[in-house]
Amino acid sequence: MQQPIIGIPCDVKLVSGLPFHAVGEKYIAAAAGGVGGIPVLIPALGEDAPLREYLKFVDGVLLPGSLSNVEPHRYGGEASRQGTLHDPARDATTLPFIDLLLQEGIPLLGICRGFQEINVALGGELFQHVQEEPGFRDHREPDTQNLDEMYGLAHVLHLQPDSLLKSWLGKDEVKVNSLHQQGIKRLADRLIAEGVADDGLVEAYRVRDAKGFAYGAQWHPEWKYWENPVSMAIFNAFGDACRARRASRQG
Repeated sequence: MQQPIIGIPCDVKLVSGLPFHAVGEKYIAAAAGGVGGIPVLIPALGEDAPLREYLKFVDGVLLPGSLSNVEPHRYGGEASRQGTLHDPARDATTLPFIDLLLQEGIPLLGICRGFQEINVALGGELFQHVQEEPGFRDHREPDTQNLDEMYGLAHVLHLQPDSLLKSWLGKDEVKVNSLHQQGIKRLADRLIAEGVADDGLVEAYRVRDAKGFAYGAQWHPEWKYWENPVSMAIFNAFGDACRARRASRQG
């Protein structure tokens, strides 16, 4: 059986003043090595994106992290502070794409921004600055240029008794990295919390009524995934779902 096709939506980034469609290499590497798929980048064409055409050939979609934030008008939030990086073309591509993927039962994995996008697409809300909310810790990355320190394990994630992640790992809690300041303010009704941080912030969920694999992680499992059992559990499950999708399409 041919490897499954893993679609990865792009960001739009300015390089020398010109727009480029791009995805961080670590997500591409994880889709290939961790998931066992063939990564295909999906440009962020917004309203012009042929989303239904993508459904015809992808066996799974990985929504990657990004430095940009989902625009707050998408979830009824207050206007962002000056200087906040947004990517309206990505929002206009991924948010309707999520609905189509869930309708078709195509495996879906959201990481960091992708985790937040799924929540917004399904009607949830976000904190823009978690560290400023009473009772919540600072979830931003440490101030360092050392990537191993930046992506180092930062806090405990408590797994819910019925969580898939607990069933995959056989553990009640794990440690994860933390490189975000947006986070879940209100979990969408269709989402079920899988894991929460010590401060109660939801950092893993699954889609309640999904026809197929549909999961989100707030942290970065793609970072050196081969060294991390939590990362490998997520990517193995996603990969199995994508391979099953591929087999059903070939059959």
